[in-house]
Amino acid sequence: MAPSASSTGAVLLFAIAAVLLLAVRDGHCAQLCMDSTFPRTVNGSLTFCGYNGTACCNSTDDAAVQRQFAAMNISGTPCGELVKSILCARCNPYAGELFTVTTSPRTVPRLCNSTGVASRLSGGKAAAAAVTDYCTTVWDTCKAVRIPGSPFQPPRGGAAAPTLTDVWQSSGDFCTALGGAPGGGGAPCFDGESAAFDASRVAPPASGMCLERLGNGSYLNMAPHPDGSNRVFLNNQAGKVFVATVPAQGSGKPLQVDAAMPFLDITDEVHFDNEFGLLGLAFHPEFAKNGRFFVSYSCDKTQSASCSGRCACNSDVGCDPSKLTADNGAQPCQFQTVIAEYTANASSGSPATATAANPAEVRRIMTMGLPFTTHHGGQILFSKADGYLYLMMGDGGSVGDPWNFAQNKKSLLGKIIRIDVNALPTGNSTAGWGNYGIPKDNPFSTDSKFAPEVFALGFKNPWRCSFDSGKPSDLYCADVGQSSYEEVDLVIKGGNYGWRVLEGTTAYLPLASPGGNTSAADIDAIPPVMGYAHSAVNNNVGSASITGGYVYRSGTDPCLAGRYLYADLYAQSAWAGLESPPGSGAYDVTPLPFACSGRSPIPCDAAAARSTLPSLGYIFSFGEDNAGDVYLLTSKGVYRVVDPAECGYACPIKSSAPGTSPPPGSSPSGGAAAAVVPAAAATMAALLLMGALLAL
Repeated sequence: MAPSASSTGAVLLFAIAAVLLLAVRDGHCAQLCMDSTFPRTVNGSLTFCGYNGTACCNSTDDAAVQRQFAAMNISGTPCGELVKSILCARCNPYAGELFTVTTSPRTVPRLCNSTGVASRLSGGKAAAAAVTDYCTTVWDTCKAVRIPGSPFQPPRGGAAAPTLTDVWQSSGDFCTALGGAPGGGGAPCFDGESAAFDASRVAPPASGMCLERLGNGSYLNMAPHPDGSNRVFLNNQAGKVFVATVPAQGSGKPLQVDAAMPFLDITDEVHFDNEFGLLGLAFHPEFAKNGRFFVSYSCDKTQSASCSGRCACNSDVGCDPSKLTADNGAQPCQFQTVIAEYTANASSGSPATATAANPAEVRRIMTMGLPFTTHHGGQILFSKADGYLYLMMGDGGSVGDPWNFAQNKKSLLGKIIRIDVNALPTGNSTAGWGNYGIPKDNPFSTDSKFAPEVFALGFKNPWRCSFDSGKPSDLYCADVGQSSYEEVDLVIKGGNYGWRVLEGTTAYLPLASPGGNTSAADIDAIPPVMGYAHSAVNNNVGSASITGGYVYRSGTDPCLAGRYLYADLYAQSAWAGLESPPGSGAYDVTPLPFACSGRSPIPCDAAAARSTLPSLGYIFSFGEDNAGDVYLLTSKGVYRVVDPAECGYACPIKSSAPGTSPPPGSSPSGGAAAAVVPAAAATMAALLLMGALLAL
């Protein structure tokens, strides 16, 4: 017998509630907007609400919230600041759960109303922090304030500008209606700045990484264009930088790059061989206005007159260059690391439109002679959090860092270096390697025992570091091991990461020590947060070398969201690490299988014995574009992470990639401008979430 319409509806509503409650109980709190779509990437930040990275608002929504707040006429008051934050919570990446508890719509987010420990997920370093009684703070601050168009529940009697006391008798009544403990019942709550969660919440599982091949070229670096567009810069190891246009997800188009028209060609200056070449590329945060960008490369002083700088083995660090053993026939400091500044050519006057750069160097930032022919690091990055330039420098080479450069406080080798390229040295500046300033808050800027450029120390060969675009102060660095362990470090200011005292967490016994030793008791070594033993990888070269990646922040694969992705150069292996619980400093790491999408614009090469899997060749680097999508830069080409469904990988949250079919009734703009979530919209959101979860 066919069920009646009423019984079908009842069953459906029961299923909706059951699935939603299951999702909450099982901790599937995920980034979702009020229309059940995934948050969008914000280029820059929202002018009024200030969200950046990912958000459930675009600029139109942001302007609508600003107009709504202006009409309340409470700007500049303590209550006004709280109400602004509450209105802007619609832009929060977790707005779908903050504003909808099971199937009940809300006009304000669920307000945190009990003291507990939760993880703050907005900018800055994730750390356990006490959640204040935010709901009571709102009550105490706003209870006597008349708010035209109040976002809180309408008052008894329908006053035009109600106060909270027109509706509720006490803070207890108010917070019972609108509040919730952090993670209460599994649901997040709003603490005025971020979404706060129960530390036990569980992220949806990542069953695999689906890739598409966009290009055949081999590159070492990808930098998103600072203008926020779908363009990126790519550089090869030989010394050429290219501008490329990234096709939309799902378009079926390849990467558009003109190999015959490089943006910059400095191959005449670059020494290209094995661990030498154009190793770093970084664009000034104000590039769209000033056209400044920077490269890090290797040069040979026997071939280039401009390749001339101090040797990293010198009297300052207790090292005598004449005592260095020749490495592969090279003489000490024959090869040097250079950071140089260039500028874009822009006939229109706007560097953002430039298709080529002036090949004449503007300024030599740094030149440093290298003691050996390996372990040069060389990556450069600008931090969005502080605007300074970071240089990732290896220990300079030879097996086991015999001169102990990584622990030598005066040496720049084996360090993360932070400098100010906006401040030229003046007078008796302590910047001893070139033209730059020392940030005043560098951890050792006033310590005469240290080189003032040092931000962190104890690295062997940091090969690919990245700032988390969702938490811009978090710097992850993959550090290549010597013979047993590859590691990922979460780098903090002044931190010592152990090499060569330790390899991973195991004591390292150097083969030679002309530069002396450092005792484990003399350092407070910070252990890696992720990594793998050489015995855990299986490859044909019998070796391992880590390649660092990114914390995944795109909506293309929601099940990778918040996970740090990294791989091995040789092993065709990748891993995903997730801090669990958030703020704990502990990471759950799982192997990440990968496959090639059947819709790949360029067919993926098949691995010899595993025809269903792509052969990536050597995995040199990862990249990230302005949309937050992640790329693998390999010897076989450029690969992009796509919707997991294209490879048959299951994810309970629907991809927000443009090439996927949007949920019926969804709003491309985020739908965050409305003051009230209609019951119909909440029901639709419930249906959409149920469909996504049942798609497993």
